[in-house]
Amino acid sequence: MIRLLGYFFGIGAIFFLIVAGGFAWYVEKMAQDLPDYQVLANYEPPVTTRVHASDGSLMAEYARQRRLFLPIQAIPDLVKNAFLSAEDKNFYQHPGIDLEGVARAVLVLAKGGRMQGASTITQQVAKNFLLTNERTLDRKVKEAILSLRIEQAYSKDKIFELYLNEIYLGLGSYGIAAASLAYFDKPVSELTIEESAYLAALPKAPENYNPFRDEDKALERRNWVIDQMATNQIITDAEAAEAQQKPLGVNPRTSDTYLAAAEYFTEDVRREIIQRYGVDALYEGGLSVRTTLDPQLQAEARAALQRGLVKYDEARGFRGAVTRIDIGSDWGPALGKVEPLADVPEWRLAVVLATDSDRISIGLQPARQVSGALGPKREVGTIALADMKWAMRLNTKGRQGTVKSASDVVSRGDVVYVESIEEGGGYRLRQPPKIQGALVAMEPQTGRVLAMVGGFSFAESEFNRASQAYRQPGSSFKPFVYAAALDNGYTPASVILDAPISLPDGNGGFWEPSNYGGGSAGPSTLRLGIEKSRNLMTVRLAKDMGMQLVAEYAERFGIYDKLLPYLPMALGAGETTVLRMVSAFSMIANGGRSLQPSLIDRIQDRYGRTIYKHDQRQCQSCDATRYDGQPEPELIDERDQILDPMTAYQITSMMEGVVQRGTATKVKELGVPIAGKTGTTNEEKDVWFVGFTPDIVTGVFLGYDNPTPMGRGATGGGMAAPVFIDFMREALKDRKPIEFQPPEGMEIIAVNRKSGMRASGSGPDVIMEAFKPGTGPSDAYQVIGMDEVASGFGSGEVSQEAEQAIVQGAGGLF
Repeated sequence: MIRLLGYFFGIGAIFFLIVAGGFAWYVEKMAQDLPDYQVLANYEPPVTTRVHASDGSLMAEYARQRRLFLPIQAIPDLVKNAFLSAEDKNFYQHPGIDLEGVARAVLVLAKGGRMQGASTITQQVAKNFLLTNERTLDRKVKEAILSLRIEQAYSKDKIFELYLNEIYLGLGSYGIAAASLAYFDKPVSELTIEESAYLAALPKAPENYNPFRDEDKALERRNWVIDQMATNQIITDAEAAEAQQKPLGVNPRTSDTYLAAAEYFTEDVRREIIQRYGVDALYEGGLSVRTTLDPQLQAEARAALQRGLVKYDEARGFRGAVTRIDIGSDWGPALGKVEPLADVPEWRLAVVLATDSDRISIGLQPARQVSGALGPKREVGTIALADMKWAMRLNTKGRQGTVKSASDVVSRGDVVYVESIEEGGGYRLRQPPKIQGALVAMEPQTGRVLAMVGGFSFAESEFNRASQAYRQPGSSFKPFVYAAALDNGYTPASVILDAPISLPDGNGGFWEPSNYGGGSAGPSTLRLGIEKSRNLMTVRLAKDMGMQLVAEYAERFGIYDKLLPYLPMALGAGETTVLRMVSAFSMIANGGRSLQPSLIDRIQDRYGRTIYKHDQRQCQSCDATRYDGQPEPELIDERDQILDPMTAYQITSMMEGVVQRGTATKVKELGVPIAGKTGTTNEEKDVWFVGFTPDIVTGVFLGYDNPTPMGRGATGGGMAAPVFIDFMREALKDRKPIEFQPPEGMEIIAVNRKSGMRASGSGPDVIMEAFKPGTGPSDAYQVIGMDEVASGFGSGEVSQEAEQAIVQGAGGLF
């Protein structure tokens, strides 16, 4: 008997050795060509880039996979324990695999069942990072081998950190930080018990527990996790019972989370990041971008520009409905298919349900729910005749002229835009304007762009007219012609002839620029020339000093990359952008220092290291640890001085005269010291106003995308300046008025503003003018250009350069 038992034992031992050897051979085979687990040490997951305004408000997020990386130390214990309870309660005790779980999986497979998924967190890391999702025995063995190796190479915290930042949790979110924002719109540090439990319930099958598709199933799974947390003594039974009674409380992050009214600004920031670091850095690099944008000023900028565009557009009449729909028994679904202007939330689409002579009944587009479906609620409203009077003037393809009845404007089934009236209820009829425009506000000392609006609606057109549209600046370019003159021997009291001028056009005819409105004033000072925006004086001044000098200054200020030295260019015939013009005016406002306009203050990488900073000024004593009586820290500004500070003050003073006595007197109503210049181009196709105080510069442009005459009387002072006023009224509301201060050494002398001669006493024609040391009012009355008239300038005796200017230039700008 004993011999028989020994016989069977020997056979069993041999069989065991054969099986063990076979298993060892199989494991060895599976271990060959496994992925290198050491790459996990340098693993940098694709992380969301976030863009913030200057006050920290979130402007945008960019990612291919929505993920925010959190180090394990920054993850609350409550959240970590929720995931351990749901996924792997023995994580910190086992060697990387759960032997009981492996045996259970093999047994299920032996009985003909499906291969079960990974069990431990380490196995999930191995699968998610290094293997495929196939359910085979080979993959499970590879997973186990890798898990053991990973456990040998990395700490438990490192493995858990990789897991919590990589796991997919639904709603396009990878990792707990992104999921916390996606589901609850809050950081991980603020998650409650029930919220942590719900996120921990998602890794197995996030789509199965989607809160919008199967709320009951999601609640059941969440409550199971809460039970596990109580069983593992993470929370008390009382806390568990209380948490299980609460609803899911899912509050998804929507577009409302992002800063409104900043779409054009944000898109320019996105393009700049791609230009600097590439597409992958933007969508996977986890950059933290702090922009220069002031949210309050941005909102005011958009509102001011929109009001100005709408005012002009509505004065031209109603162009008809957005579209038409079949109303049927329920107009909601058909109206819901019409895309609204998502970035103009004050306006809503509505369908005309009935018309009368004095009112219109409308149905409002239903609001969209979080899931994307239209809400069941149907809202109706009324547009009174008084709130659509502007539309009585029809400007449609089929009808022109004025009507008297509301029913003549729209018909049943027409889809239109409306805006709610706060007082008294009801709605006002609206239409997106055809005319477009741009507004840029900048800090002149640094070049930081505080606000930028590139059109009426980004949803309607993504083309940024502030930075991408090249338009003629017209007379708003003239300050740089005059600055070149003041920097090269002329004074504000220099006198130039304002009289008709005729230049050969190279084709047998003559170019004869004129002042806006015609007429001429005879001999006038440079100050009067810029205040009244005299074209004839500007042409003579540019000719007297040479267009090559004007071109050099235009390029120095960054208005143009290359300006052809032709006389019509002195009247703003070249093309530039609003951003460039505001930057150039900022250099005058800051005393002649060069600057680089910037939308970005700072960029940090995923680890918080600063990789870009706009402000390059140095401060050698700013890092002092304590105060020992040393002088205050001083920023060293090494920027180029591109304009004499005294010249900058002189041209600023002259542009103050534009506001006080010239083409922009409307701006006086702001009641603070402001300098600025209007601009209007040929046939009123472009209108501008750029103005500034010592601490903010704002430029406004209006015009059709396809340059089209806007009508006689459409000028920079009449159209662009009111938008400037509207914006600056809010921008200056909390700022103390600041006077423009002359640089030390300048002499202030009373002169006659018409003759430029020294004056005594006071009177309407006496003005205090600033002169550089060694200069002053002329002792003899001299008129630039008078000798040209005497020598027959108008008969065609001009230089070859002037002839080229006539052939190339547009002329006639003001």
